[in-house]
Amino acid sequence: MKYLKVYLKNYRTDSILAPLFKMLEATFDLMVPIVVARIINVGIVNRDIGYILRCCGILILMALVGLVCSFTAQYFAAKAAIGSTTGLRHMLFEHIQTLGFSEMDTIGTSTLITRMTSDLNQVQSGLNLFLRLFLRSPFIVFGAMIMAFSIDVQMALIFVVVIPVLSVIVFGIMRWTAPRYKKIQSRLDGVTKSTRENLSGVRVIRAFGREESEVKQFSEANDSLVDLQLHVGRISALMNPLTYVVVNIGIIAILYAGADKVNSGVLLSGGIVALVNYMNQILVELVKLANLIVSISRALASLSRVEQVLDTKTAMTFPEKHMAADGSRPEHQASCPDDEAVRFDRVSLIYAGAGAESLTDISFSARKGQTIGVIGGTGSGKSSLVSLIPRFYDATSGQVSLMGQPIQTWDRESLRSRVSIVMQKAQLFAGTIRSNLLWGNPDATDEELWEALKTAQADDFVREKSAGLDEPVEQGGRNLSGGQRQRLTIARALVRKPEILILDDSASALDYATDAALRKALRALPGDVTVFIVSQRTSSLQHADQILVLDDGRLVGYGTHRELLDACGTYREIYESQFQKGDARQ
Repeated sequence: MKYLKVYLKNYRTDSILAPLFKMLEATFDLMVPIVVARIINVGIVNRDIGYILRCCGILILMALVGLVCSFTAQYFAAKAAIGSTTGLRHMLFEHIQTLGFSEMDTIGTSTLITRMTSDLNQVQSGLNLFLRLFLRSPFIVFGAMIMAFSIDVQMALIFVVVIPVLSVIVFGIMRWTAPRYKKIQSRLDGVTKSTRENLSGVRVIRAFGREESEVKQFSEANDSLVDLQLHVGRISALMNPLTYVVVNIGIIAILYAGADKVNSGVLLSGGIVALVNYMNQILVELVKLANLIVSISRALASLSRVEQVLDTKTAMTFPEKHMAADGSRPEHQASCPDDEAVRFDRVSLIYAGAGAESLTDISFSARKGQTIGVIGGTGSGKSSLVSLIPRFYDATSGQVSLMGQPIQTWDRESLRSRVSIVMQKAQLFAGTIRSNLLWGNPDATDEELWEALKTAQADDFVREKSAGLDEPVEQGGRNLSGGQRQRLTIARALVRKPEILILDDSASALDYATDAALRKALRALPGDVTVFIVSQRTSSLQHADQILVLDDGRLVGYGTHRELLDACGTYREIYESQFQKGDARQ
């Protein structure tokens, strides 16, 4: 509740007015049986039509006032519930943006989606019901018992017995079902994960004819969720029959004991009707209270899941400010080497939950303006290595330095403004080509956008679009080819005009001619831009100033193309697998 309270404080007045108006409505409900009793005892017995009509008018007036009170209470409760959970949703989303890649990998995307949507909706619904009913239902239950004592003390003792029995049934069932609602939300994560994977990978599933297998896997996850829901539902279903049995036994007791009192003239028939009405009111309110407890139990379970994410603190912290306001380095950093862009000093990396190292004892340096190639077999650690440069992950041991300074001394904004990375998977967002490119620099001019597109070999196909830069882009770039998406993501990185550009196998969908033109354009970039190119093609890296060769997370080769052909067997093997042996030294 500690996070929800932060936003609920802003709706303190609404949170107070909602239950107060509900209690006012409940007061009128408690008065109804008394008015009905007077109609029977006075109006009907004396055949006084005028008295009956006046009492009916009072009932209608109380109903209208109660309806207004109910609407007012609902308004304030909804305002407080929606407003506070909206704030909590913003807090959760903002917190997720601060989490490092390690925490995101550990928690999982499907779980975060469930907690952002289903869990927060449960919290909102539970809070709404709580504000409306947490005072009303107990007020009606105990108010009905007090009103019963005002009618007849001996008859009211039946209420004293019935209410505890009903409470034991209701709260006993709730205690049994409450912890299982948290399990339901956890299993919902599995269904969400299966659904997300199937929708995002529908083309691959159909290409391999795996529809039946995926349907079976989804059915297993869904059946597990349904079985638990049915189990909880069966237990909860016992509440209505058990409570109705107890209440009806109470009504029978009222009628049986009240018959003698009516015959003896101690109690009028209207009093018996009022007592039966109060007993029914208790039943209705206890059922409402039970549903309230169910909703609150689910809401609290969901809230704990949300708070679990909010309590997850990233292990990666950034200093407040690294660079001066004018973009220059602080005085204590002036001694760093002027020509060094990146240095790895005995760097190792172990991912969270992984048993083995993904990178082991990596050491190299890259000067400003150099092009560094990174090559290796599948799973050799190429992406892991370049992910350390923008500090998506922190090295387990060793030191990564940027511009001669430990990467941990750079603040987030300064670091990310100097390093641009193009991921293996080209990710575009719904909008236009212009809006996607402006992610690199929101203040970029059209001239700068076209310049970046030209360097990325994307200007030709963008000019062919009828709307040019304003051509719509669907979610994920579905209306573009793989090569077009890759070129646009490269252009987006270039718009930032970084000092270090990382292309993580981001030209894999390009043909050889376009790839060669792209590499030529990158070499012609103004300034001392250090370019890291991760690729499986040795042809893409032949002209790099230095090439890093990785094998099983270890640096097994470092040098130029010709040096590695002579000295590195792993590189030579990769090269010869792509070219004829006779061309190996060309």
